[in-house]
Amino acid sequence: MNNYYQNAYETQALDTHVSRVMKNVYLRMFLALLVTAFTAWVVPMIPGLGDMALSRGGYLVLAVIEIGLVIAISAGINKMSSMTATLLFFLFAIVNGATLAIIFLAFSPESILKTFLITAGTFGAMTIYGYFTSKDLTRIGSFLFMALIGLIICSIVNIFWNNGPLGWIISFAGVVIFLGLTAWDTQKIKQMAMQMPDATDGRLATIGALSLYLDFINLFLYLLRFFGSSRD
Repeated sequence: MNNYYQNAYETQALDTHVSRVMKNVYLRMFLALLVTAFTAWVVPMIPGLGDMALSRGGYLVLAVIEIGLVIAISAGINKMSSMTATLLFFLFAIVNGATLAIIFLAFSPESILKTFLITAGTFGAMTIYGYFTSKDLTRIGSFLFMALIGLIICSIVNIFWNNGPLGWIISFAGVVIFLGLTAWDTQKIKQMAMQMPDATDGRLATIGALSLYLDFINLFLYLLRFFGSSRD
């Protein structure tokens, strides 16, 4: 009987720990999305800064900074403090917002909002599935990661080829891939929360939020191809 109560207590404690970590993950991701949206909306309104961010050279610089921040956070997450990781994550959200500023110039606000709501709904469904499913998504995740590499290669090729039908195929494939990655990343974060000690909760919440944030942003961009409409 004592063993039964002990096991029940340990299970409840683990569930509470995982729930706390996941709440922190979603909170940081949500705040980062707000920061990105606000930055993307404000940047074009600032004289000089908007022109610089939207120029080809400025966009390239921002893209390099983005890649550098993702690598720094992912590679150094275990060496840096939770506060440092969080600050770098929100810095990345600001830089990404600057690179996405062009969206508010190219698409109507109504279509952006509509696409955001569609993204939120589909993302929410897949992250709930990833959290509660008992199916191991490891093999699916590995396949999706390889598919993502192929998607990036095709996207680069199509930049020079500029083939319309291929662009639509890439967008559809991108939606499918990032929906799957959302479920996989959610399950992976949950499993990490179950295995890692409490002392690492802050860093785990940040790296988990970064993963889901990237899934959401990419899903939004691919869906925007289908639901976005240009400004009049």
